[in-house]
Amino acid sequence: MELKQGELVLCKFYFSDLQESKLRPVIVFKDNLPFDDFVGIPVSSKIGVLHGDESLIEQADFSSGSLPKSSKVMVRKTFVISKQVVIKSYGALNQKRFQQLQLDFCRYFGCDCLAKTAG
Repeated sequence: MELKQGELVLCKFYFSDLQESKLRPVIVFKDNLPFDDFVGIPVSSKIGVLHGDESLIEQADFSSGSLPKSSKVMVRKTFVISKQVVIKSYGALNQKRFQQLQLDFCRYFGCDCLAKTAG
């Protein structure tokens, strides 16, 4: 399955018993990894409290598609996930919002993309 950076996908996550599962939205942060994996950032519709690494995504943040309701992105929970658990695509974030997400990621994890964009 081909995925693109900034795409918002629905994934099926299995519990440890491998019998029960839960569906969760995930933003594709980086694709083209070996073994059919991608780096994903989880999304939650529970937006009552926003922590420092979290930011809202609204309908205006999409270049295509949409989410059923306003949600938050949780950068601290970034992880690698198999493309085999992707159920469907909701759409894609627009370029401006995805670039903001990249900056949020770099602020949280301390990577050097801030130096590149500031200079």
